[in-house]
Amino acid sequence: MPSLKDLRNRINSVKQTRKITSAMKLVAASKLRRAQERAEQARPFAERMATMLAHLAAGVRGLPDAPPLLAGTGREEVHLLVVATADRGLCGGFNSSIVRAARRQIRELREAGKSVKLVCVGRKARDLLRREYEELIVDFIDGVAGKRQIAFADAQAIAERLIARFEAGEFDVCSVVYNRFKSVLVQIPTVRRLIPVEAPAEAEAEESGEAKALYEFEPEEAVILEALLPRNLAVQIYGVLLENAAGEQGARMTAMDNATRNAGEMIDKLTLHYNRTRQAMITKELIEIVSGAEAL
Repeated sequence: MPSLKDLRNRINSVKQTRKITSAMKLVAASKLRRAQERAEQARPFAERMATMLAHLAAGVRGLPDAPPLLAGTGREEVHLLVVATADRGLCGGFNSSIVRAARRQIRELREAGKSVKLVCVGRKARDLLRREYEELIVDFIDGVAGKRQIAFADAQAIAERLIARFEAGEFDVCSVVYNRFKSVLVQIPTVRRLIPVEAPAEAEAEESGEAKALYEFEPEEAVILEALLPRNLAVQIYGVLLENAAGEQGARMTAMDNATRNAGEMIDKLTLHYNRTRQAMITKELIEIVSGAEAL
């Protein structure tokens, strides 16, 4: 049985832990508001640009002069997965859900006879995946996910590295695995294709009323697409980083709230145990005193 001193030390230790988790919850809550606003503001532009390029891809796919970023290489043998996680932990199952989705995607591609390569954005992606797929990791991008404020230049730098690998013929299809922010309690693991641009389903296109959309180009299509396609890739990656940033703070706030509540419950149990042990010791001492007095 632990002594009263041990119980007091443990109670004080849990109280200090509760202070830390409570402070982390407040910090995450303050960061979440800004991160959520940025993620929601970036969605309309990214979605609209992706939709426009998706319809363009449907129109030029198969043409001999179609840009590779838009039409692809014509093969789907080598897949590059960009796994985007946080740099830090203490955010519940945020990172593990992304890694599980990535592992599931890797298994499905390998079962289909495809080759897989990995680019890890965030230290947690590298740490969790290299235990099983270290030989597949071809690049690691650090210091972006942990930034206080993610800039578009960070996403542009990642896009340039992906484009350089695509132009070097290292892969045919590139997809990103991340958590789409839905609410503080819910982040949805998502796999989105980046290269080539994914054409929308015919049914979705008809429902949206954009299946027959026409685009006029000034100057030539090649000139516009040469600048637009790399920028679209950077925009999509920027949206992914912002979604992850909001999801990370939401998951951390929820995890720290649960930890603070659990610490409070543990303190109550330890305090009750401490009081009972103390009362038992007092009772024991009284019994010894009374017994000694009667013996005299």
